[in-house]
Amino acid sequence: MPLDDHRAAPSRASAMRMFARVPWTVLDPITKDVGQRPATLLRKPETGLVMVRGRMGGSGAAFNLGETTVTRCSVKLASGTEGHGYVMGRNADHALRVALCDAVFQDEPQTLVPVLDALEDVLLRARIESASKAAATRVDFFTMVRGDD
Repeated sequence: MPLDDHRAAPSRASAMRMFARVPWTVLDPITKDVGQRPATLLRKPETGLVMVRGRMGGSGAAFNLGETTVTRCSVKLASGTEGHGYVMGRNADHALRVALCDAVFQDEPQTLVPVLDALEDVLLRARIESASKAAATRVDFFTMVRGDD
């Protein structure tokens, strides 16, 4: 659902989700101007591991699924607003850009509405493509009633 000038900007959490989930090759050109803003690094991009937890069927007892690599970064704009970025993988530039976008989003959310609109479009297309690939491998099992008594 595209955002227009009359709608409010999405929540910070949903904006951060989009910034972190979209591939770097897509995010970089769309947010080039955000990356040019002067900012102080509070925490330079650093990579580490986090434990991924899961639940059987979405409602069962939680269990440790395994570890994944995450890169994080924190910045502070000249206005004093802090931004934090976390992305899966080892891309320091991605984490830095997400932190900058977070800080700018807190100061001026309406300036990032067109960017979020484009990112939402990319994520929707990726979700549709993934669903169609999964649907192509679907197997329908059925049981035929036999005449045996």
